[in-house]
Formats: sequence, C-alpha cells, structure tokens
Amino acid sequence: MKRTFVLFFMLLIAFCSKAQSVVDFTDVAAKTINAVVHIKCDVTKLTPMYQSFFGMIIDQGMRRQSYSAFGSGVIISSDGYIITNNHVVQDASNITVTLNDKRTLVARLVGADPASDLAVIKVEGTEFEFIPFGNSEQVRIGEPVLAIGNPFNLTSTVTAGIISAKARNMNIIQNPTGESTLESFLQTDAAVNSGNSGGALVNTKGQLIGINTAIASGNGYYTGYSFAIPSNIARKVSRDLCQYGAVQRGYLGVNVAEVDEEWVKRRGITFLKGVYVGRVIPDCAAERAGLKEGDIIVKVNHVEINSYAEMMEEVSYFNPGDKVEVEFLRDGKSHTKELTLLNSKGTTEIIRK
Repeated sequence: MKRTFVLFFMLLIAFCSKAQSVVDFTDVAAKTINAVVHIKCDVTKLTPMYQSFFGMIIDQGMRRQSYSAFGSGVIISSDGYIITNNHVVQDASNITVTLNDKRTLVARLVGADPASDLAVIKVEGTEFEFIPFGNSEQVRIGEPVLAIGNPFNLTSTVTAGIISAKARNMNIIQNPTGESTLESFLQTDAAVNSGNSGGALVNTKGQLIGINTAIASGNGYYTGYSFAIPSNIARKVSRDLCQYGAVQRGYLGVNVAEVDEEWVKRRGITFLKGVYVGRVIPDCAAERAGLKEGDIIVKVNHVEINSYAEMMEEVSYFNPGDKVEVEFLRDGKSHTKELTLLNSKGTTEIIRK
C-alpha cells in the first residue's frame, strides 16, 4: 500500500512538471496582438486587351483594372512606423491600416525593398503599441513561437508552433529590378495562410524574431510549412528605408556553390563544410582582399557558413564600407582576410532613393 502511494505521488509530480513545461502564450499574445495590423491596398493596373479577328490577334489597347489586396503589418515604433512585405503593398495607390481596436488610418509608403520582400509604411499618430525586435541569430531550432496576422481577412489571428529550420533559401522572392534576392528564412510549423503576409513571428519574450512571408504548399493553403524573414534582416532593411529610402547593401563580390557530399567526392577532398568560390568578380571586395576561385569560405565575421543563404544573411547586416573578416580554406590550409564591403556600384558611398 505504501509503495503504491509513493508510485502514485511520483507520477503526480511528473505530470505536474510536464504540465508546467507547456508554453503558455496568453501573456505573449496579449502583449503583442495590438501591434499587428490589417493592411488593405487599392491597386490599379493597366493590362493589355487583345481580340481575335479571323485568326488575327488585334491589339485593343490597355484596360484599367482595379482590385484590393490584403495583408498584415507589424508596428515597430510608437510613432507609427509599420513593417510589412513588399508584395503586400507594391503597386498600391492607397493604403489603409486597421488596428486591433478597429481604428482605420491612412498610411503612406516610406520605402520598399523587392530584394528582401520588405517594405515600411507610416501612419500618423503617437503612443502606438509596438513589438521590439529580438535577435534572430539567437533563435534555436525547436524554440516555440507565435504567429500573428490576418489570414483570410480574419483579423487578429494567433497560431503557435516551433522553429523547424533556419537559413532556408526557397527561391520564391520575385524581384523585377533584376537585383539578386536575399532569402534566409526561418521555417516554422505555425499555421500561416493568405493574409498573414507581413505579420509577426514572436518568441516567448514577446520579441519580434521574424516577418511571416510565405508558405510551402501545392494548393496555396497552409500544409505544415511556413517561412519568415529573420528579424535581424528586417531591422537592417527597415532602418535603411526610413533613413535613406533605399537599403545600403554590401557585397563580397563572389559567386559560390554549396559544398555537399557529391561536390566533395568529385574533387577528392575530405572536409564537408563551407561554400566554394566559383568566381571572383573583378575589382570587388573579395578580389581586392585576395580571395581566388577555388577558395572555400567557412566563416564570415567568426560565424560558421555552410550555405549560400547563411553567407548572404551574415553579410546583409553590414553596410558598404564596413569591414568583415572572412575565413577560408585554400589548398587545405586556413586563411583569414579582412574585406571592405562595396555597394552594387563598386563604391562605399550612400545610395539614396
């Protein structure tokens, strides 16, 4: 009898400990939900019209087409700056924002960056609730997260999940400018659907660690995988857009390929890490520092690099003119060089828009 009681007591303690370990998101949701807004954009586009006439296609000119687009945004300052996805607000002639308390405000576009699919808009006012940025580099796989947004125009929707992976490059950002895109997504299993774009991904401290951007789905609806732009990229992009109207993006000046098992076997080497430098662009930062084709970059600013996405994300935190330390392997030996990043024009000057 005494043994049975002791066993029951131990099971009760284990159950209570497990119950206490379950993450309670109620305080986090209450703390952050008022800083996530619903965005409506009025879009007008000119589309070509054609007519078939006895097998001939005749140009009928242009037709004006109007429609509304919807998404989410995150207030990042008390004076009304809001970060969202570029694809939410692009081509918008009018932007209106609805707060969680049902107030509707007119917004203006501050700046947009198609390369990262981020944009900043602004509403007039003061003392807005906002979500502080967290450090997305410190995010760990398996960490619980909360996604907040407006899927299917259902305002103030909260879903929970975990970080499933980091530094995902999905090749989904469309950039009409032709500039290389920046993709290094946080992957999560928190449910995200149409309308969640631009919404918040927050940690258990109520900090913004990502901007919900896309889903991986064959039918356009959530099927278990969604992707968010890391907050460290979002912080840099939003700061530059507010200050300069354009992102100050530094470049190493290399084309790289990821080092995988097949690549290693073809070249008969023994290590499996880093990114292989396939080409060094003339008169760019890497060439000036002495990097060559065939080098394998393993670290950028003391951070290990094992994929193109990881390298691009680490470099994206810096401005042209900033110095970064690159560690690489050449003929099996480790070397370290300090590079001065250059902008797309090959200088260190500020680019304004």
